[in-house]
Amino acid sequence: MAFAKAVLFALTTLTVLGGTQADITPSTRKSLSVYWGQNVFTSGPYVQKGLSYYCQNEDIDIFPLAFLIGLNGPGDAPVINFSNAGNNCTTFNNTNLLRCPQIQEDIKICQNLGKTILLSFGGATYHGGGFESESAAIAGAELLWNTFGPVPTSNSSEVLRPFGDAVVDGFDLDFESQVQNMPTFANKLREYYTADASKKYYLTAAPQCVFPDAAMGAMLDGTVFFDAIWVQFYNNNCGLNSFTQGTKEQSDFNFERWNAWAHRASKNPNVRVYVGVPASPEAAGSGYEPLADLKPIIDYAASFNSFGGVMMWDASKAYSNPGFIDGVASALEAQPSPTHVFPTFAPTVTPVPKWGQFD
Repeated sequence: MAFAKAVLFALTTLTVLGGTQADITPSTRKSLSVYWGQNVFTSGPYVQKGLSYYCQNEDIDIFPLAFLIGLNGPGDAPVINFSNAGNNCTTFNNTNLLRCPQIQEDIKICQNLGKTILLSFGGATYHGGGFESESAAIAGAELLWNTFGPVPTSNSSEVLRPFGDAVVDGFDLDFESQVQNMPTFANKLREYYTADASKKYYLTAAPQCVFPDAAMGAMLDGTVFFDAIWVQFYNNNCGLNSFTQGTKEQSDFNFERWNAWAHRASKNPNVRVYVGVPASPEAAGSGYEPLADLKPIIDYAASFNSFGGVMMWDASKAYSNPGFIDGVASALEAQPSPTHVFPTFAPTVTPVPKWGQFD
């Protein structure tokens, strides 16, 4: 009973004072980002729980919510999909846009616990192709901002907001097929970020490890200021399972190439590069590595000064793999200091087949 009262007091204090946001800064090196929303475990004891359930985990810093799968659905409204979490939502009239008061509440709880909450746009089921023109991209950014950013001060009653007055901490871009006019879209979002001094917003991306990424190359070619990228080192021949232990020279595992991109091509010279991993053997088609084999990979990636931490796909699978989150968090805490301060080679263009997030 005393413990329960202590927890209640702590949560009440956080609600009043607000939590300290898990910032992504040039010094970020021990951060853990875990995708939530797609219930990859599907059914059984580890079926996806509400967002705030996972936010109680002190090891996790960032939650990208997966996914916003369209911006121009029925009624010209966005479309979001959060798998079984959508069962607690209703739908706005004449649209497919979910209204989710439980997620609204959970976002606030998580932010008060110091978590950074991003909305991820894309995923394997997104086939919108981006925007047909730059003007359409600008309009799309405005719609996204009004729908999930700060509550508009004018005509607010006309804006459909799935999370009510909850405000996300930014957006994540995760496209598995080619998209058009996305630099214009992303840069317009950045303009909105700059104009709102009330809080800090982040822009992140989740490219495949193959370089350059076939879907998002235009955004990564020095045109968009990203705070972080979580590179999907799975489902590809440059993934975790291509890492060779005991050598500093890697022939296939290409974190070094992404470090070079961070220094020589990224619009943000201090961008953080995360190692994206499947959270269990079944979370991806290939690329899962158990903790004993993953720790040397984290240590290797941490030897580069662009390293920011680890991304996991996804929360439900991570919780079905006991000890995995704890082990990764411990590896991040014990990481060595960076020794590769500067990139050793310039990025080269090498077309490589790629596969999707869910394959």
